[in-house]
Amino acid sequence: MASPTSRPPAPRPVPSPSNPILLASQVQWLFTDEELSRTPSQLDGMKFEAEQTSRSKGVNFITQVGIMLKLPQLTIATAAVYMHRFFMRYSMVDIPQRPGMHPYPIAATSLFLATKVEENVRRMREVVVACCRVAQKQPNLLVDEQSKEFWKWRDTILHHEDLLLEALCFDLQLEQPYRLLYDFLRFFGFSENKPLRNASWAFVNDSMFTVLCLQFPPRTIAAAALYAAARHCDVSFEDDDLGRPWWEQIDVDLAQVRRACSRLAQLYESNALQKHSQH
Repeated sequence: MASPTSRPPAPRPVPSPSNPILLASQVQWLFTDEELSRTPSQLDGMKFEAEQTSRSKGVNFITQVGIMLKLPQLTIATAAVYMHRFFMRYSMVDIPQRPGMHPYPIAATSLFLATKVEENVRRMREVVVACCRVAQKQPNLLVDEQSKEFWKWRDTILHHEDLLLEALCFDLQLEQPYRLLYDFLRFFGFSENKPLRNASWAFVNDSMFTVLCLQFPPRTIAAAALYAAARHCDVSFEDDDLGRPWWEQIDVDLAQVRRACSRLAQLYESNALQKHSQH
């Protein structure tokens, strides 16, 4: 009797397969290098580097207010994406016909909106007080609710919320790299490797200060953070039983992952993270 033919091993299921509906809806928010060199701010005369610095300061504002409000990192990251997307529709530059949009009011509004979308709601009063403290660089500042500063921030957030929603086309659901990153770590059996986990998480955090979220889908950003962390920690990922390299196992394009890593490296080379922390 002939022995049954042995079947080749089946590939392991891809971790957190991408949702095609969500992917399709997010395509409008991915831009080419050429498009990123023609943002509204740059068309109004702002240099590319100056715009990146202003965006970075806006994300720093979001981060500091978010920490003060004890918000999860996911909510802070959502707000950062909202702010980056807003400035693909609006300019930061003042021109005679209209004033520009300053990053801080948009950052504050993005965070307020993100708390609602991510269901980490904070009362308007709490958000406004935190914004006053961060804006004035006084973390223990006593904020009078009848003061002009309090009402200025409150009115600013309420005024800009509709503008932000419209600029975002009410497209508020995001896939964030954090969950994908954790699933990748588990898939490769490294979820308990603290140095690798911490390094990859830090790379995702730092990516918020760049326009990576406007260039690459979250899956590529998560894979780039993992790749950069693996290089940093001298960790390698094995080919599977079918001989597929790690990037094929998690369904990402290696060229795009390397490109994202290169963009992240530019951030460190320019010392942008040190600069924004000084403002």
